[in-house]
Amino acid sequence: MPSRLEGCLLGVLLMGALASVAHAAPDWSQLADVQTVEVISTEEDGGSRVTTVWIVVLDHQAYLRTAGTRWGDNVEREGKLRLRFPVGEYALRAEKVLSAAEVERVVAAFREKYGTSDVLAGLFRFGERRVFHLVE
Repeated sequence: MPSRLEGCLLGVLLMGALASVAHAAPDWSQLADVQTVEVISTEEDGGSRVTTVWIVVLDHQAYLRTAGTRWGDNVEREGKLRLRFPVGEYALRAEKVLSAAEVERVVAAFREKYGTSDVLAGLFRFGERRVFHLVE
């Protein structure tokens, strides 16, 4: 049985672990060069799905893009996700971008950032093109 001191230390460690899931969005401009992030979405059965995706920062705002993927379905249904970077994990809302002009700006930013890799990945993208704006 742990001593009272060990119990207190365990409590402090647990609180620190819980605090690592921030509720505020990161400073996106400092993360513009990050190539991939992990999206943690919630499946219909309540389970978690972890998917590594590309991210783009445009005008100090972060965006994710997908097509007919399960993680995209999850995020669209729930309107939220957890985003894991090398520097931490963030609980965020994800708003589907509906403006065709904004979608095209974001798609162009992905093309600029990822170049030929983005062109090649586009050959395998099926279904509706979806762009999500990440917000606190």
